[in-house]
Amino acid sequence: MKIAFLGGGNMARALIGGMLGKGYDRSSICVIEVSTPARERLASELGVHVSAAPDARTNAADVLVLAVKPQDMRGALEGLSGLDQKLVISIAAGVRVDALSRWLQGHRKLVRCMPNTPALIGEGIAALYALPEVSAAQRQQAEGILRAVGEVVWVADESLLDPVTAVSGSGPAYVFWFIEQLAASGEKLGLPKTTSLKLAMHTVLGAAKLAAQSDKSPAELRKQVTSKGGTTEAALNVFEQEKLAERMMKALQAASRRGAALGEELGGD
Repeated sequence: MKIAFLGGGNMARALIGGMLGKGYDRSSICVIEVSTPARERLASELGVHVSAAPDARTNAADVLVLAVKPQDMRGALEGLSGLDQKLVISIAAGVRVDALSRWLQGHRKLVRCMPNTPALIGEGIAALYALPEVSAAQRQQAEGILRAVGEVVWVADESLLDPVTAVSGSGPAYVFWFIEQLAASGEKLGLPKTTSLKLAMHTVLGAAKLAAQSDKSPAELRKQVTSKGGTTEAALNVFEQEKLAERMMKALQAASRRGAALGEELGGD
């Protein structure tokens, strides 16, 4: 499988690095990147073929990954040709497949995905949506590329990518915020700043790993560490009194609505 990337930013570099780490042939990957410093960095760090515009190598690719910024997507796709049966994967947040198809002269072999920033260290998760014209083999190709930097799930309806964005696309920011608040609270209770931050970070990291590796649900794991009349119960009671679950839902609803609105804005003519 020959893969071309349109855009060589952080997520493209993460995907390429992940694929190389999984044993992909370096000569089968190429990148179209308009920035000279970015081209030089890609060539030196990853050793892949890089060009300022489509060339014979990129045109021969089986898969084209769209990795430019959402607001730059339409302009970047102008003049692209020769897609034929090529699979096109977009990792640009908010840009819907109907807009991509329109900008690509009706091309329908399209997969849209929503990755997240932990992909930069190989610990991401991406949700993928494919148009009906994408074959089973091409779905496997898309999944293989995204699995190079983490886990993959599929959604049956493109509209579900808005709540996906709210949960996992924006989700790392919520976790960073929680670590920040947990550490700040520990510091206010008398812990040294560095100690409190280390406790907060490793508590979140360890709890997430435990949840991921356990056959118990997060609710069951929470109950296991919540003794009647104990310290954990005291804290959780405050969460309930302050209606944190309802506030979390409101926050994710706001993020999901904004994702839908961005789709309308970015896809407009």
